[in-house]
Amino acid sequence: MTKADIVSEIAKSTGIEKVATLKIVEAMMENIKSSIEKGDNVYLRGFGSFIVKKRAKKTARNISKNTSLVIPEHFIPAFKPAKSFMVKVKNSVKK
Repeated sequence: MTKADIVSEIAKSTGIEKVATLKIVEAMMENIKSSIEKGDNVYLRGFGSFIVKKRAKKTARNISKNTSLVIPEHFIPAFKPAKSFMVKVKNSVKK
């Protein structure tokens, strides 16, 4: 599903025009991104959490050059689904 598909589905179910729905969806995504960039987590009850994870410093190897390099600690965005959401997906998605 793409952003356009999401906008179409929301517009159909709410009766709001696609242009207005697109602005709302984009505003929501921008707010989530800016919160994560600031280091704040976003919690959407029943859906999941957009969180900032800290990755520890580690040593990696470049196999082709046979060298090692240090990757400094850094932060990455992550999504953790709500338990109720995980259960629904687990029980409904066909393999």
